Amino acid sequence: MAGGARRRALVTGGASGIGAAIARRLAADGLHVVVADLQGDAARELAATIGGTGLVLDVTDYDAVTAAAAAHGPFAVLVNCAGIDQHAFFTQTTPADWRRLLSVNLDAVLNTTHAVLPAMQAAGWGRIVNVASEAGRLGSRGGAVYAAAKGGVIAFTRSIARENGRKGITANVVAPGPIDTPLLQQAVAQGGEKLLAAMTGATLAGRLGTSDEVAATVAFLASEPAGYITGEVLGVSGGMGCGA
Repeated sequence: MAGGARRRALVTGGASGIGAAIARRLAADGLHVVVADLQGDAARELAATIGGTGLVLDVTDYDAVTAAAAAHGPFAVLVNCAGIDQHAFFTQTTPADWRRLLSVNLDAVLNTTHAVLPAMQAAGWGRIVNVASEAGRLGSRGGAVYAAAKGGVIAFTRSIARENGRKGITANVVAPGPIDTPLLQQAVAQGGEKLLAAMTGATLAGRLGTSDEVAATVAFLASEPAGYITGEVLGVSGGMGCGA
């Protein structure tokens, strides 16, 4: 970039878990990372340790997202990692639950992409990496709406890849399986060792993944050498999605 300026990356849901690992990895690769999260204090604390910028951002608020992109961009890299889940069978959920799950997991991806894509097009270079889930390809027992949202992320990303492939912009999906995060450990604490055994048993690797393994995959897709990879869904799931 002109004057040797560092490329800027926006990582949503970047204050903890997988998002934090991604922010740290991208910063180590030389990007200026804007860590965006509802947990503003945690986002700013992490950003301070990696030489980036932390901000409070509700990714479901289109106006807030476009304002953040204008204030902190332009962004060469967008990583959508913000997400929520709710474990319940579909008939036990309500329309309010559906709206919340779709808003955070799908609408937010549309918001951020719409906000940052024009600058990528103008620059003739960009990397969009959306963190979905193997649930978006395989379905999820007790997570039907979550799976629907993540499936939507996959279809949307492939469409963006088609629209922008000749503009120097790639768009890909990383689909984690069971990853050892505080959120997953909370679920295991509630579900017990039987739940943990079921999760690991669904993988070919026979273990949980790590946030750093997801971050390494995201970092590669965000890199210059990954320029010929677009419209793909890469599972970081120990083989859970093999054949999907």
